[in-house]
Amino acid sequence: MAPAATRSTIFRLINASQHSACPCHGCRSATHNHVHQGALALNQLRKFATPVQTIEKEYAFEVAASNLRFGEGVTREVGMDLKNMKARKVGVFTDPIVAKLKPMRVALESLESQEDLPFEVYDQVLAEPTEESWRKAIAWARQHDFSHFLAVGGGSVIDTAKAANLFTVYKDADLMDFVNAPVGKGLPISQTLRPLIAVPTTAGTGSETTGAAIFDVTSRAFKTGIANRALKPVLGVVDTANTESCPTAVHISAGLDVLFHSLESYTAIPYTERTPRPANPILRPAYQGSNPVADIFSLWALRTTVKYLPRIANDHGDHEARSQMLLAASFAGIGFGNAGVHLCHGMSYPISGLNKKGPKYKHPGYVVDHPIIPHGVSVALTGPAVFQFTAPSSPDRHREALAVFNGVTVTDPSITSIPDSEVGAYLFESIASFLDGLGVPRGLKAVGYNKSDISMLVEGTLPQRRVLDLAPNIGNVAGEDGREHLTRIMEASFEY
Repeated sequence: MAPAATRSTIFRLINASQHSACPCHGCRSATHNHVHQGALALNQLRKFATPVQTIEKEYAFEVAASNLRFGEGVTREVGMDLKNMKARKVGVFTDPIVAKLKPMRVALESLESQEDLPFEVYDQVLAEPTEESWRKAIAWARQHDFSHFLAVGGGSVIDTAKAANLFTVYKDADLMDFVNAPVGKGLPISQTLRPLIAVPTTAGTGSETTGAAIFDVTSRAFKTGIANRALKPVLGVVDTANTESCPTAVHISAGLDVLFHSLESYTAIPYTERTPRPANPILRPAYQGSNPVADIFSLWALRTTVKYLPRIANDHGDHEARSQMLLAASFAGIGFGNAGVHLCHGMSYPISGLNKKGPKYKHPGYVVDHPIIPHGVSVALTGPAVFQFTAPSSPDRHREALAVFNGVTVTDPSITSIPDSEVGAYLFESIASFLDGLGVPRGLKAVGYNKSDISMLVEGTLPQRRVLDLAPNIGNVAGEDGREHLTRIMEASFEY
């Protein structure tokens, strides 16, 4: 038994810890305060016992993004790019719709203009790809000895090309080896992948700048993916002519993805709050938490999207708006590709995945033969409720977002007069009003879900730790998996 003096010291430490203010940056809830103080007391007690390994917070962030080329008609340069890279054989990926459109025609003409540049085309990429569609694309790529890859299409095409590239290099690996944990094994990518050039034909995913690739695990009725810097294209060719043929409904859904990429990455927990600190730099995740570099890109993309997306909805032929949205998509990609997204995206994965077996909602304007809640729409459905929930974590950032939606500066009296405690409620209304103007379905009920489905949607969200761990009031609260909060957010998103 410890001497009386030592026991007295221990009890004083416990008592002090229970009556002191939480010293950590970002303490945002009574639950967190209680848990943190308990952990503090326990750590102080452990000083008198066997030392234990503590989980340290992150202290650094990395910036990684593809090279970007932006301009009218730059697709015609990809053949020269691949020739300059000394490509031996190129695997070209697209989908059945884009295969018939001008961007693909221009890309093929560019390849054909170069001497001794063989290529093969895979034009069966599935919109909103599944585990099965990825496996088919990977099997096709493994049959060829491609030295380089070219993707012409939306995020589904670019993501599928990333997967094909990865598993061409890792010929014996299984798909789930690199899928984000806990759904997959989340193994690090240590080998150098083949160069990939991405030519986006939608202004949305920002996949041309990131190391993220998303697919639908149909057996589990939610989406997940692989997020690793090694996946990012070497070059994103952002051609302002390539969204001319994009239907208005696709423009809007893609633009919603840009909107929430920006909002989520700007409001993610700071990179210094992410735990644990990686034991090796190769283990540092692509999604690191908000940081000064990502903030610049995310905030610019948010302002640009709020300004120009409604213009595209009103006039599909608005060339300036379409060009600016393409640039915003790439900027948002740089933002979230380094900071990460959080709740809207985490909850969108079961919302879109369960639709195939549940509501079977088919979004107007999408020419597909299967049920679909487009990715941008599935993300937007919870948007108002999410940012009401996250607002207390960083009122100033949410106040800045509110000013953007309201078309005023952050110093405008209409913004500065709002108490911190009410910023979330105001932001809820402003986001909802913006979505109404774009014709977005008003909540989960509007796409066919019932209240009885909420628990199932929450269960499908919980495995999305890659993004949930960046969510304010969840990812930085000890012992919090988010179930209670997610349930309340889903309920507030049912109809509003």
